[in-house]
Formats: sequence, C-alpha cells, structure tokens
Amino acid sequence: MSKGSDLLVAALENEGVDRIFGIPGEENLDVVESIRKSSIELILTRHEQAAAFMAATHGRLTGRPGVCITTLGPGALNLTTGAAYALLGAMPMVMITGQKGVRSSRQARFQIVDVVAAMKPLTKLSRQIVSPRMIPGVVREAFRVAGEERPGPVHLELPEDIAAEECDAVAPIPPHPVELPLASPLALDRAAQMIIEAERPLAMMGAAASRPRSTSDLAQFVLRTGIPYFTTQMGKGTVPGGTELYMGTAALSERDYVHEAIERADLIITIGHDTVEKPPFIMGADGPKVIHVGYQPATVEQVYFPQTEVIGDIGASLRLLADRLEGNIPNAQALLPLREGILSRIAARDSEDRFTPQRLVHDVRAVMPADGILALDNGMYKIWFARNYRTRVANTLLLDNALATMGAGLPSAMMAAMLFPERRVMAVCGDGGFMMNSQELETAVRLKLNLVVLVIEDHAYGMIRWKQAVDDFPDFGMTFGNPDFVRYAEAYGAKGTRVGAIAELRPALEQAFAAGGVNLVAVPIDYSENERVLVEELRHRLPWPASPV
Repeated sequence: MSKGSDLLVAALENEGVDRIFGIPGEENLDVVESIRKSSIELILTRHEQAAAFMAATHGRLTGRPGVCITTLGPGALNLTTGAAYALLGAMPMVMITGQKGVRSSRQARFQIVDVVAAMKPLTKLSRQIVSPRMIPGVVREAFRVAGEERPGPVHLELPEDIAAEECDAVAPIPPHPVELPLASPLALDRAAQMIIEAERPLAMMGAAASRPRSTSDLAQFVLRTGIPYFTTQMGKGTVPGGTELYMGTAALSERDYVHEAIERADLIITIGHDTVEKPPFIMGADGPKVIHVGYQPATVEQVYFPQTEVIGDIGASLRLLADRLEGNIPNAQALLPLREGILSRIAARDSEDRFTPQRLVHDVRAVMPADGILALDNGMYKIWFARNYRTRVANTLLLDNALATMGAGLPSAMMAAMLFPERRVMAVCGDGGFMMNSQELETAVRLKLNLVVLVIEDHAYGMIRWKQAVDDFPDFGMTFGNPDFVRYAEAYGAKGTRVGAIAELRPALEQAFAAGGVNLVAVPIDYSENERVLVEELRHRLPWPASPV
C-alpha cells in the first residue's frame, strides 16, 4: 500500500525533479516524510516568495519546471507574486500547496481560503487533488501544461487527508517528447519574399527567443542572413559570440539611440517577441512592416500588429527561413553603418571616476566572464544594464521585464549558482529590492553557495523617485534608511565589503569571487545620470528622417 504523498513524490521523481523549494506546514507533513525517503532534496527557504522565484528561475534556465511547496492559506498566498512572475515571464513551474482535509474539518474554517480559485488567474492550471489514485495523472498533466508553449506556472493543492490516505500503488505515467509543429511553407515563402524586397531590414530578438532549446538556431540565422539585430531586455544574449551585427538593446520604448535603427528600418523581423514585455518599439501607421516569428501567433496590441506571421518551432522556422534567404538579401546590411555610432554613444562616459551607472555596468562586465550569470532585481539600474551590458552567451543576464517585480534578484541568482556552481554568478540589487528578500542570505550561506551580491545604495525607491522628478512632482515619500550592509551580511555568516571609491569596485568584486562563499558588496550610486542622459540627452535626439542614413 502507498499513501497519497508517496504517489505524489514518486510522480515528481518520474518527472526528473531533484529539488523542491519552500516552507512546508502541518498540512504537508506526509509529503515531507515522503520526500525524506526519496531522492529529492528539500530546500528550505525563509519566505515562500523566494521559493517561487527560485523554482521559476529553474524553469527559465533549464526548460524543465521547477517545483515549490507551501502550506495552506498564508503560505500558499505568499506564492502569488512568484506565480505572476512565472506567468508573465513564461517560466515553467509547479506549485504544490497543502489544505485542511476535504472529508472532514475539525478546525472549521481556520486558515482556509480558496487557494485554487485565487491561483486560477495567475496560472495556466490550478487544481485540487481529491483522490490518491488521480495523483500520477494530475502530476503528468501539470508538468506537460507547465512546460508546453507558452510555458508558465501550474498549481496543485493536496489536502492533508488525501496525502495521508492509503491506496494500492499506482504507476507513474512516463513523460514523452513532444515535437513542436513547423511553420507552413507558404508563411515561410511570404516572409522570405518580404525580407528579400526590404530596403532596410532589421531583426529583433525577444523574450521567447531565450528558450534554452532555441539559441543555437538564432545565432545561425543571424550569421547566415547577415541582417543586423537588436534585442528586447529579456532577449539579451540570445545570439551568442559577440557578433558584429548587434545594434543594441531596447531598454526604453522610443527615442533611445537604438531607435535610430528602428526608425530607419522598413521591415523588422521580430523573433520570439512577447508583448508581455514593455514595448521595445511602438508600431504606427507610418512605421516599418513587421514579420512575427514565434512559437505562438502574435498578441495584437495597439503598439504591435504584425503584417505577416511565421508560427511554429522558432529554431526550425529560422533554419527553413535562412535556407530561403542565404545569399539572396541584397540590402541585408543597409542599417549596419549606424552600429558604431549607436554603441559608442550608449557606452559614453563609462570610465569616469564617479559612481555613475555607466561606470558600474562597465566594471561589472569586466569581472564577469562570458558565461558568468548576472541576475538583476528591479530598479533604475535595470535600464542601465539593459542598455550597456553586452551579453555573449544566452541566459547570462537574468532580468524581469514582464512582471518587473522587486525582490526576485537574490533568489534568482541563488538558483543560478546551484545549477551552475562552476560559473561566476552575481545578484545586482537596489537597496529597496534587496531588503524585500534579504533574509535569503541565510539560505544561500546554509547551502554553501558561491555567490556575489552587489547592493546598490541610493537610500530610495530610485526609479519611482526619478519618475516623480521627470513628471515635475515634488520629491516626497520615496527615501528611507538602511542597515549597515557589511554587518548585516556578516550576521548571516556571509562576508561584507563596502566600496568607498569607484576605483575600489572592480578589485572588491574580484576579491569577492576569489574568496568563495556568499559575499555582499555595497556600493553607492550617482543617479544624476538618469536625468542627464535618459531625459535631457535623448530629448534632443531627433527621429528619422530628420537625420537620415
């Protein structure tokens, strides 16, 4: 005989799960015991939100759903931000929550909320398990739904009486590979003809292009066609190798230097664009035509309405499209002469002897090898890293331009460090976002991770304070005090360093990586560049055709 909890854990092992993140409660105790007897490691976090961020990042980096577990009520509801993070970011994840018994309840309504209903708008699927015998089928379906395009979170609720109930053993359902369909020849022919006829073609790599299975095909498409490209924030790194066709990243929606190329293009091939991202460019009646290459049809928006779509496995679609295009695009590199000017202006003043965002990005890039992973929290610095940080390998800059939640940077970096212990991993957090999940320093120390946490101090919710100033509101309500971050890190058993001069930053980061373990480096920031560059300087950049190629 097996308990429901045994069937659950066996089904998770059947899916290849080796870690579960979370904070169990009394309603999960049978599941905890089944995990103890299994091959799966239970990783206890200090907040359920962090467990969800870690599980989602596991899905993002591996393509296989990460798993997290919580108790009922307050524990389950603490997963909601992580669920939205995975839903908007297209990260496969399975959340397992407990519940009071469904056959009888000796504690009446104590701690009971309808978590299944609460999770429905935040997940691809939310179900309660009402019989042990249904567990293998429900778990297989959960992982299938979480992983298929468009990936995202799935929620399963296992009441404590179902977890404890004994029944005959039920065999897990073996997973099987699912091949994505290919784009139709007609759509490929139509797209190829538009590209061949374009006078100034440009490609764009979006969030869905960063799926682990697609990146090699993207690189080959760029090399075979010779079309210059730019990326969205979440599409950074999808074409590896530091190609000379990279035109920049759209950290803003319009008026930035990369938009010089976008404004001049008469055709943009968007590869893996997901409109959940803040728009990388605004489509209009007089703008370029757009070809949408994606796993799924385009979501038509006021700012995005492509004229042609190529739907199917992105990698295979691009191979077939390149077969039609290679050597046949007369104007492939018409926009390439703009590249040097765009990139040089973005990198301007990155070696000044000040704590500017440009210098910060420059020094971080200098200490990170090509395969080093940078996990950003959310704040003003995210725009600067999106604009200025050059990526050479896919999924080496983990940022969230979908939900754009604070608090995810540290847990995401921790997951990366667990998956890739041989690579340098750094979390970059503002002081506001860091303090939202800073308790996970204890988790990182307990797990003996090698991790550097760069905390950028401006004693404020800096992005909102900047917007407040840009919109001519008084400076009000956005500043706060901080703990002594060096002593704070040391209290958790980590190492702490404070950078007093900008020349100390790079050596401090190198020393932190060399020391191993968990290292926090606190650095101040001079955000006067926000106004000077992102407002005043870009305000004077006239859109094409005022300054044509």
